[in-house]
Amino acid sequence: MPKEYLLQEALKLAIKGEKDSIDFYRKAAANAHNDRARKVFELLANEEVGHLKSFFQYYKGGEFGDVESYMKTPPDVNNPTYKALIKAVGEATMEKQALEIAMKEEKSVVAHYTVLAQDIIDPMVKSVFERVVKETQGHYDMIEDEYMRLMGMVDKTDTDTFVRE
Repeated sequence: MPKEYLLQEALKLAIKGEKDSIDFYRKAAANAHNDRARKVFELLANEEVGHLKSFFQYYKGGEFGDVESYMKTPPDVNNPTYKALIKAVGEATMEKQALEIAMKEEKSVVAHYTVLAQDIIDPMVKSVFERVVKETQGHYDMIEDEYMRLMGMVDKTDTDTFVRE
């Protein structure tokens, strides 16, 4: 297969994945009872929009239409991650479950995009994937921090205090 085809397939998968993430985080934010968790989900949704736009910039296919129209399309209700969130909505532990799902997904995205970036020849597109990998790792860290806070666990900012005592 020609490299350009592989690049376009990678971008197509990335665009779809980012849209799924946007939908997930927006739904989680809309259903969160905890204000801080809601803000985390809203922030993550907005950052995923930036990722989607970055990938869209290099994608040559037309099946998604323009970026703004695509972002307004309904969520893929058959996406397993979205299904898991819908199942958790309404439960007392919704935020906890949503954060657990999000950590798993962000970790998976880091691994997947890292592999994709290794085979991309175009330096501009490669840099987009590498930047998104770093930002996604930051998302994971943010979600983990919020999960620890929500669960009443020791936050990494408290580590020095507890280690010295």
